[in-house]
Amino acid sequence: MRSAAVSALRSDLHAAGFTVDGLSALWGESASAALFRGRRVPAERALAAAEAGARGTLASLFVLGRPVPLADAAAALPTLGLAGAVELGLVIEGPTGGETIAPAVDLRPYAFVDAVGPAEWWIVSDLGELALGGALPEDHVLGVGGASLTLSGLMLQRPVRSALDLGTGCGIQALHAARHAERVVATDISERALRLAALNAELNDVEGIEFRLGSLFEPVAGETFDHIVSNPPFVITPRVEGVPAYEYRDGGMVGDALVAAFVSGCGEHLTPGGVAQLLGNWEYHGTGDALDRVRGWVDDSAQPLDAWVIERDTEDAAQYAETWIRDGGTRPGTPEFDRLEGAWLDDFEARDVREVGFGYVLLRRADGLRADGLPTLRRFERRHGSLGANEAGLGVHLGDCLAAHDAQAALDDDALAGLRLTVAPDVTEERHLWPGADAPTAILLRQGGGFGRVVSADTGLAALVGACDGELPVGAIIAALAQLLEVEEPALRADLLPAVRALLTDGLLTLP
Repeated sequence: MRSAAVSALRSDLHAAGFTVDGLSALWGESASAALFRGRRVPAERALAAAEAGARGTLASLFVLGRPVPLADAAAALPTLGLAGAVELGLVIEGPTGGETIAPAVDLRPYAFVDAVGPAEWWIVSDLGELALGGALPEDHVLGVGGASLTLSGLMLQRPVRSALDLGTGCGIQALHAARHAERVVATDISERALRLAALNAELNDVEGIEFRLGSLFEPVAGETFDHIVSNPPFVITPRVEGVPAYEYRDGGMVGDALVAAFVSGCGEHLTPGGVAQLLGNWEYHGTGDALDRVRGWVDDSAQPLDAWVIERDTEDAAQYAETWIRDGGTRPGTPEFDRLEGAWLDDFEARDVREVGFGYVLLRRADGLRADGLPTLRRFERRHGSLGANEAGLGVHLGDCLAAHDAQAALDDDALAGLRLTVAPDVTEERHLWPGADAPTAILLRQGGGFGRVVSADTGLAALVGACDGELPVGAIIAALAQLLEVEEPALRADLLPAVRALLTDGLLTLP
């Protein structure tokens, strides 16, 4: 019966043109931007001025969170019917009794492009603050938000046999993982989240996902996976009475202990060469460096791990508290907001937390070690600031960078010097000169895609990169430059080859 109802819902959504482009056509880009900011009046005005039909009814009901007339709802869901919509938990009786139908969930289209190609789904989640008109309940199941989009954009998309989505929520990462994994296990501590995630998989005809209840790695004890993804409940929340603990964001541990537990424990659940990717927060204690703490979590893993950790931003204690109190639907300027802010700041002060970092963590169960016994990749860096449109496609870039790192790490200097490399097509060179000067004061190699890196280069490195057109080996280029610059070839080679390795790993140079 459930499958028949879900199939009927899918048919009605298709027939209504309930798509991302369809909604944009209803109310335009300006109203869409206002909705993203939590304002629905522009979209409502656009709908009122248009003959929106079934699409408009569904948009009002499930996106704007407004009750709609009973007859309009029935006309918009002719195959499913209102009884079927009630059965699926999509609607409830409206505030005017039998005259209207109100939404019980948020249901909206979601479009994306990945390595497989373009696709569009419908995602069911709980009603947000806009529809509820107040603070969220603690068992709220979040829909596709900014963090979800970030993680799905970061996700490596190499084909694998098995994947784990730890803390699946509405199931969005499990759906993405199913596009490159033969089998996916999705876990969560929330039974409601698992029900909605299973509904989303069925609604979008995505098979091969198994849903399990439990915390962290408990539901997959003894199992290993080729790929683990997680947007875990990493938000740092005071563990005191009266502070809401939202299941979708609060892991029930003190400070950043949940992220530490994931990092230290994931190696046991990765196949050799398997990769784990997650978003996380980490605390800055006193004068210490939080990335050193993350490095310690990696070192504590029972299995040796390659690690690439990228801090994207930091917030001071007060900013962090305000961000997450507002996220729960409590408004600044109210007594409740002030009470919660005090609890957050008391907790940070008691643990000497001055600020909190946010970023991306990529871990890989090391398949081989260096001569000193450490994994070949240990990278902890800061890339603060906006990446613009680049962030949506970082998964492909990360995969290319990992492959390039592995390739160059396996080569000694003589083998590296024998490669014929090419400059990536998104790299440009920028030179700065004082007026009238013959030589540049600065040479910058600028990456247009990926992380948008800017590499400061001297004359020798800039010349080497400029000559990398796939024709000459790196060693031959260095030999020619040594003659041109009138320097010793061994010294120039020792200076440039480490830079070549870095440019390969970062994607500014490409392998043949």
